[in-house]
Amino acid sequence: MAAVVAATVVSMPTAHAQPADEALKTYTELTHHAEKLTQDHLKATGDLAKANAIVGIATEAEKKALAESEQYRGQVDVLTTASFEGARLNNLSAFLTSTSQQDFLERMQAMNIIATDQNAAVSRMNATLDAAKKARSDATAAAAAAEKLVADVTERKTAMDQQVTAARTKYQSLSAPQKQTLAASGPKVTVNAPAGAAGTALQFALNQQGKPYVFGSNGPDSWDCSSLVQAAYRSAGVSIPRVTYDQAKIGRGVSRGEVAPGDLIIYYSGQSHVAMAVDNVRAVHASTEGIPVKVANIDSIGPISVIRRVVG
Repeated sequence: MAAVVAATVVSMPTAHAQPADEALKTYTELTHHAEKLTQDHLKATGDLAKANAIVGIATEAEKKALAESEQYRGQVDVLTTASFEGARLNNLSAFLTSTSQQDFLERMQAMNIIATDQNAAVSRMNATLDAAKKARSDATAAAAAAEKLVADVTERKTAMDQQVTAARTKYQSLSAPQKQTLAASGPKVTVNAPAGAAGTALQFALNQQGKPYVFGSNGPDSWDCSSLVQAAYRSAGVSIPRVTYDQAKIGRGVSRGEVAPGDLIIYYSGQSHVAMAVDNVRAVHASTEGIPVKVANIDSIGPISVIRRVVG
């Protein structure tokens, strides 16, 4: 991945060797790659957090199972001691030591109770030991997965940082008019958002118009594409994933003709960008660095991969 990024940066033409529109095209391509790598890094970071949580849960499960096994082990020891103290508890000893038929029946009953309790305690002890063994195995596997993810997170962050740096360097090479064109958000769009969670989320997103895009930002003063829609739905009391790859799986799919306010529109074959539908024609999104949160035509943002309805 790092090699691909390096190749992209090295092969990038200089601003002096290309027309203005080519400079903007190159910048757009660089920011698109940077956005994808940012989503990759966020995804890997989230996976690492989940793996570490599994390690913690499995470790606690092992501790609990071992504690329970010790409890049952104590019961087994008590019952074992009881069976060997005083008269030996077997049918022959009960018969030989009983003083009457009633005494014999009582001894037999006591012997059966102890035997039943002992078997149950042994069974429970073995079950908890098996649970502890499985928990240890789960914790070991989760720890190994987490260790691999640490390397993955590091690699993806390196690639992301290189691509973001390349994009930001390219932005600095743009002319002042080009930067002004990118920074123009146009008149703010206002709508009568529908009732419900989707409408609340849409109103939140529209209220962010004009705020800057920053790679990997979580708000509230700047956003990236997926953090904007996540925060929008959070304001409506709905929890959705952080990254576009996971946002592309939530809710239910709808067709382009069914798009309604609040729907998430995921773009590109790699599903690396997301916008929120304002209506069937427009969407609000955090585009990329240099461009503020704004409303654009749904079909002008990029090739649509999937459209997801979060609620309803």
